[in-house]
Amino acid sequence: MEPDASRGPGGRKTAMTSMFMNRREMLLGSLALGAASLAGGSALAAGGSGQLRWIVGYPPGGSTDAIARLLAGPLAGKIDKTIIVDNRPGAGSAVGATALAQSAPDGQTVMAVDNGTLVINPVAYNNLQYDPDRDFRPVGLYAEINILLAVGKDQPINSVAEFIEQARNSPDPLPYASPGIGSPLHLAMERLARAADLKLEHIPYRGMAPALNDVLAGVVPSIVIDYTTAREMIRSGGIKALATLSEKRLPAAPDLPTIAEQGVPSFSAGAWQGMVVPAKTPDDVVARLSDALAFALKDDAVKARYAELGLGMPASDPKTFADRWQADKAVLQPLIKDLGISLQN
Repeated sequence: MEPDASRGPGGRKTAMTSMFMNRREMLLGSLALGAASLAGGSALAAGGSGQLRWIVGYPPGGSTDAIARLLAGPLAGKIDKTIIVDNRPGAGSAVGATALAQSAPDGQTVMAVDNGTLVINPVAYNNLQYDPDRDFRPVGLYAEINILLAVGKDQPINSVAEFIEQARNSPDPLPYASPGIGSPLHLAMERLARAADLKLEHIPYRGMAPALNDVLAGVVPSIVIDYTTAREMIRSGGIKALATLSEKRLPAAPDLPTIAEQGVPSFSAGAWQGMVVPAKTPDDVVARLSDALAFALKDDAVKARYAELGLGMPASDPKTFADRWQADKAVLQPLIKDLGISLQN
């Protein structure tokens, strides 16, 4: 789920937003490598035996779009089809998901989905035009988005233990910034607050850029942020990473401990991206797409870029995806209802 990254609370522009948006666009845009020709309806020739439309429910330049374009090159060669990335932004990917639900189940249309598309939207929006369980079937997961807990460089907090102590003992809740209400990152922190008995105040923004701006400026002391966005700010000393919320330490940041290692045993949280197709797509077509996705994840350029950006590569078979999807539903959907989150589409 990728909220609007151009405005802060109440819709105001922040002074440093343009700088961070430019950095993020450069970072994510480079994910595409040689696949830039897939945009705007152009195609990458891959055998001339047909086309595959890959719907992305977010604008060009965001992480979901960029990762899809990175994978499109090796995937196109494997299935011997031209791949056209079709950006359908709107309503937290619901516009794109509706388009997929209305597509023929002929193996010619797939979609990049995330926790928001399949797990969060069905309970956060009141009038979706699609039902993930009814309308889609999984092909495979292809990216694990690693989430960090971090604080501003001038904050007197240097460990998770100190963060927990302050969040438990301060008279007022400890504020943290997130890229939006109902985002996977917001929900991860709500789960952490319950697991560790913390008093936290959620400060939601319309995107990660304005949230990060205010943490850098000292307006908000802490932030929940994905590693891909945070890595340059960590290296430059703009923010201090306290822990990853992943199950294991990140190969890209081996010295950063997990939250479970620092006083919250067995806790982990993350976000993911995967591919789905219309529900009635034949088994053999799904199997071929799944095999092609696994092939793309083994591409040397893909592996190198994933490692650089701290992205995980989960198993890409349909059953693994289905199990993760249902496990997240069991945890996140009751939480969303309990928090009373309601979004407009």
